[in-house]
Amino acid sequence: MSELSQISAPPIISVLMPVFNGGKHLATAISSILGQTFQDFELLLLDDGSTDESLRILREFEALDSRVRVTARENKGLIVTLNELVSQARGAYMARMDADDVAFPDRFARQLCFLEENLDVVCVGGHFEIIDEAGRYLTTLKQPRSNLEIQDLMLAGHVAINHPTVMVRSVSMRAVGGYDVRYCAAEDYDLWLRMGEIGELANLSAVLLKYRVHENSVSERSSNKQRESIRLACESAWARRGIVDGVFTATNSKWRPSADAASQIIFAVRYGWWAWSNCQRSTAIYYGWKAVRLQLFRLESWRLLLVALLKPLPKGRKELN
Repeated sequence: MSELSQISAPPIISVLMPVFNGGKHLATAISSILGQTFQDFELLLLDDGSTDESLRILREFEALDSRVRVTARENKGLIVTLNELVSQARGAYMARMDADDVAFPDRFARQLCFLEENLDVVCVGGHFEIIDEAGRYLTTLKQPRSNLEIQDLMLAGHVAINHPTVMVRSVSMRAVGGYDVRYCAAEDYDLWLRMGEIGELANLSAVLLKYRVHENSVSERSSNKQRESIRLACESAWARRGIVDGVFTATNSKWRPSADAASQIIFAVRYGWWAWSNCQRSTAIYYGWKAVRLQLFRLESWRLLLVALLKPLPKGRKELN
């Protein structure tokens, strides 16, 4: 094989990363991909009209690594951007990644091995850690592993696959037509339901990613819109599958804070207890103080702070900070 043909040969994996004003954490996210133990991939970065320093950062990485391919244009929105990335992909597999998350080094190696050993699986995700804006560890969220459990949960409206953790077969992604613009805020949810109709869905038992949550990350209006989109995706799946007694059981419980004070307090306390239960004393103290500052006379906030300051760490564990 000639040197030219080796250079132009398609990679095994195409990594799809949409970018919009992600400059703050973008270099960390890209570096976590370039640092994968499995190296045969292309990293497709599409800047969706960013107004911050994102494009400059992307161009810097493009100049340093031939696997990085950057496209930039005016803003068209997430779903259009994702479908453009799908159309650019040359690999046999596509892996999703967000511009503010951190992939563990063995993520691609684990997912690729699983897909090559489980030919009926068209999409595989995995467990993920929750980190805050500053990168502080809060907790680990485990996902259902079997196709049956994942599909049962999703047909009832419950998220069972985390979008930034997935790797899919490219042929399967294209067979179902990619992302559907009709399901704004739930484009991934609808996609997994459709992919689950041509193959199996799975999650690895391994932690693959650090998923970053931000303050004011979702508005109440956006949360309601996402839930409605998920409900519509479920109803469409019921119709396609001939399910006449489908039941949507998902509630509108959010796991990311909105801008209002009440939400900020609730999540400060929640994140603090998550951190405490995972032996992150300094993080628990940080969120305890935050909750107290937000509402001075809230008993639950003071309880979190005092426990974090004074109580021994959970038995059998040691502090990780």
